[in-house]
Amino acid sequence: QVQLVESGGGLVQAGASLTLSCAASGRTFSRYAMGWFRQAPGKERDFVAAISWSGSGTIYATSVKGRFTISRDNAKNTVYLQMNSLKPEDTAVYYCAAALIYPELVPRNYRDWGQGTQVTVSS
Repeated sequence: QVQLVESGGGLVQAGASLTLSCAASGRTFSRYAMGWFRQAPGKERDFVAAISWSGSGTIYATSVKGRFTISRDNAKNTVYLQMNSLKPEDTAVYYCAAALIYPELVPRNYRDWGQGTQVTVSS
């Protein structure tokens, strides 16, 4: 099991950038594939991006491809989500999660979750 804590959310204007971080506890971080998901009010939790154990593999939702970049630093037990050209429709609570399988797009197959960080994009 790994404990996850997200940070970096906030209120920004459309077109701005934000970088989310997810810090993981434990010495087994590099054994997990990591994912970012988001959930807007009244909507389901949606896949955003995932990264493989080593970081060599990444996959993105169509809605964010070309604007968001997922990366990880296993020495720092941290995964990042760089978000550029933000749009109002990106507004949501963003969660990071850990999985034993890559690629994995289904939330129920992620075993550990952070508490989430709010991202609000104004128009």
